[in-house]
Amino acid sequence: MSEMYDVVIIGGGPAGLAAAIYAGRAQRKTLLIEKGSYGGRINDTREIRNYPGTISDSGAGLMEKFKEHARSYATNEFKRTTVTGIEKATDGSFVIHTKRRGDFLAQCVLLDTGTKPRILGIPGEVEFAGHGVAYCATCDAEFFKGKEIYVLGAGDQAIEEADYLTNFASKVSIIVLHEEGHLDCNEVAAETAFHNPKIHFVWNSTLQEIKGKEEVESLVIKNVVTNESKEVKADGIFFFVGMVPQTEFVKDLVACDKKGYIKVNEKKETNVAGIYAIGDCTQTFLRQVVTSAADGAIAATASERYVKEKKQIDAILTPDSGKVAFLFYNPYDSAQIDALTKMEEKLGGTYHVIRQDITRQSLLYERLQMHNVPAAAYYENGQVERIEESL
Repeated sequence: MSEMYDVVIIGGGPAGLAAAIYAGRAQRKTLLIEKGSYGGRINDTREIRNYPGTISDSGAGLMEKFKEHARSYATNEFKRTTVTGIEKATDGSFVIHTKRRGDFLAQCVLLDTGTKPRILGIPGEVEFAGHGVAYCATCDAEFFKGKEIYVLGAGDQAIEEADYLTNFASKVSIIVLHEEGHLDCNEVAAETAFHNPKIHFVWNSTLQEIKGKEEVESLVIKNVVTNESKEVKADGIFFFVGMVPQTEFVKDLVACDKKGYIKVNEKKETNVAGIYAIGDCTQTFLRQVVTSAADGAIAATASERYVKEKKQIDAILTPDSGKVAFLFYNPYDSAQIDALTKMEEKLGGTYHVIRQDITRQSLLYERLQMHNVPAAAYYENGQVERIEESL
């Protein structure tokens, strides 16, 4: 645990790999930790058509290009293990604990932990996982050739994957909670499904139970209008009912919303200085490869500036630094520049004055929980004396 990394990226999805590319270009000593396959869930996507410059490629194919690009930088390292926790040290750096590789030190951390399928807890769901219960069409479709299967869900993923499953199964029945004709997916996917002769719909219904011996043999489906339940023969069931963020190990460290997604600002900063979150695990409007890659680029750049600014501040505020005054201002307001000039004249050389443009250098300003500019923070030998806002 002796060596210090400039940045440790936890998770090798599109966001994490993009961040590694940007960090590598900046020649930062970077460690990317991934517990599974690089690329994450996008590897299960059979065709990518909405990533700029990619007319047609598989998710796995596109991620292989991401990985090769990230690996091309000599300053980047990659390790396979599971991160079990993160601690913030007294000097502001971080200790990353892992299951099999020991601990690592980092100046900052980028979280790209992704999501996992939502488990509904339906009787038989866990017991038959991998034995007729599936969550990934691309991964498991071939195991259901010529069989009759069911799909639970009515969103984009459920309807699009049901269409894909008809390339293998003899019949695909979709269990839909809504009334007949009402799906939660986009119109193109809905029309495709409605016109696919292998797709059938079970409207106004929900799944009650999964039955079988060693494999799934039947399902109990309940009609939510009549409250009647019936058992139907089935060779398998695919769940497409949403995702949950994999943020359990950091939920007590960084701020998350009620669903567990990490809250970030426009720079992908969490509420903990030096920790950033990117990709699908964040509270974001859109979860696509293109947005995840953009997240990685933003966080890598923002974290680089954070580390550089932190080092500058630490070098200034030492136990023998004497009197130092930080003056915070917005350079786009001429009145603030005038106010700072007057303040410097007032100090008359009694303090070593350092101007801080908060549009580019906001670390100390935010650390002091200041809200107005122009403002000043006065230090003596590294310790804050007083703070003045709205000079």
